[in-house]
Amino acid sequence: MTSANKSSQILCVVGARPNFMKIAPIMRALNSSALGLSVRLLHTGQHYDAAMKKSFFDQLNIPEPDIDLGVGSGSHAVQTADIMKRFEPVLDKMQPDAVLVVGDVNSTIACALVAVKKSIPVIHVEAGLRSGDRGMPEEINRILTDQISDLLFTTEETAEPNLTREGISAKRIHFAGNVMIDTLLFNLDRCIPAAKTLEELCGSQVNLSKGYGLVTLHRPSNVDDPEVLERLINVLSQVSKDIPLIFPVHPRTQQKIAEAGLQSLISNSQFYCLPPLGYLEMLGMMKDARLVLTDSGGIQEETTALGIPCITLRESTERPITVEQGTNTIVGSDPEKILASVSSILGGGGKSGRVPDLWDGKAAERIAQVISTWVKTLS
Repeated sequence: MTSANKSSQILCVVGARPNFMKIAPIMRALNSSALGLSVRLLHTGQHYDAAMKKSFFDQLNIPEPDIDLGVGSGSHAVQTADIMKRFEPVLDKMQPDAVLVVGDVNSTIACALVAVKKSIPVIHVEAGLRSGDRGMPEEINRILTDQISDLLFTTEETAEPNLTREGISAKRIHFAGNVMIDTLLFNLDRCIPAAKTLEELCGSQVNLSKGYGLVTLHRPSNVDDPEVLERLINVLSQVSKDIPLIFPVHPRTQQKIAEAGLQSLISNSQFYCLPPLGYLEMLGMMKDARLVLTDSGGIQEETTALGIPCITLRESTERPITVEQGTNTIVGSDPEKILASVSSILGGGGKSGRVPDLWDGKAAERIAQVISTWVKTLS
């Protein structure tokens, strides 16, 4: 462990796009000279689009990873196993004082599990979120990571009861706020306006006089089942007759749409399909939208922080505070509920919501302060 004359070493792990927005403020805060920590960054390569990885790292000013495992795609089991096998020798060589993981992707549980097996303490940022749906792979990742973590940072007050019900000591839990919102507020003035992005990608053909809706769709429960996917694409096509829809299409979603033969449904004059966007472009799209239709967990939080009405195309959410206090409405894939929610918003009845406690842009600073004190107890 750490000697008196050696800086405590924290190894931070990222693996996929949602992690990038969470790690950026954490790296800034942990690298503060006042804390005296040695911080290194490892990228598992779970998110294997090199161009998008570079875009996010550049836009968010994340330092180039010290280690890149280059794992790439695969089934959940294959990907998790490959990360574990490649991560173990890194830990053997580095011997960090703690491993910090964020979120709920496969990299999160894989690296946490290897660390705890080697008696290296694990820090989990974004702990305690629960959807109640164990059919979601991310739910399993959340539950297991929390169980083996030594220090758990929560984004909302309802997360602590989830953890204590599962037998986790309250002494290990710290309500710090939401690092995703740290990144959003830090970059809000730098975001790229939607009109500029649409001009570059679509030319002058997009009529924004009525505003627009933003769509994201990538969850396996929505895109892997052809019947569910067709139902959603059909209702989105119907919505686009009332308001233009901007749809940055995830590569996997694009493939599933093609396999199901649904391209014609998204080719009407007000349904604009774009390639995946960088963080600053996507932030501008959300900020300027009249409404957002999504199955993304992070976007539920970001729209609440921005005050933009959000319609979540899932049956449940692990972020209930976005429904209880924020701008989020859960509708699943039910066409009637989707159309009713859109109609309400366009008619001026969307949720205004409020920003939850500690979503103030300072969550990472609070996390870093706790870690700097806690890591001294490991000596």
